[in-house]
Parts: sequence; structure tokens; C-alpha cells
Amino acid sequence: MAKTAWINRNERKRNTVKKYAAVRAELKAKKDYAGLAQLPRDASPTRVVNRCQVTGRRRAFIRRFKISRLTFRELASQGLIPGVTKSSW
Repeated sequence: MAKTAWINRNERKRNTVKKYAAVRAELKAKKDYAGLAQLPRDASPTRVVNRCQVTGRRRAFIRRFKISRLTFRELASQGLIPGVTKSSW
């Protein structure tokens, strides 16, 4: 499991992105790149990392389910993800 500091930091970045979303869109529409540079770095959506909602792992993230592959495999084999079955042919 990821350290809670990493998870909290990422959540803080998400909140900053939401806070400055309207301002960023307005500055981009005006093509005011000097104004964009004055905003905090964490206001950029590219700085937010996709993390597993269960473990906080950032690698091997499955966007559709918002969890990592390891967690996905565990939950799918237990039958806890609706509509997902183990394939056999």
C-alpha cells in the first residue's frame, strides 16, 4: 500500500486543479500564457496521478475500474466486481 502522505498529496493536487479549473480555462482562451505561468504548479491537471482507490498504487492502473491490476485480480476472483468473470475457452 502506498504511503498515506503520497495519497494525501495527490488528493491535495486534485483539489487545486478543481479550484483553478475555471481560471485556467479563461486564461487559455485569452492565450495569456504569462498569466498561466503565475498559477501554482499543482493547478495543472497533468500533475495529478491516477492511483488505485483501494491501495493507492500508481502503476498498472485500470481506468475503467479505478483500481490497480493486482486489486482488480483479487476482487474479480472473489466475484466482487459486477460483470467481470474469469475467461475460459
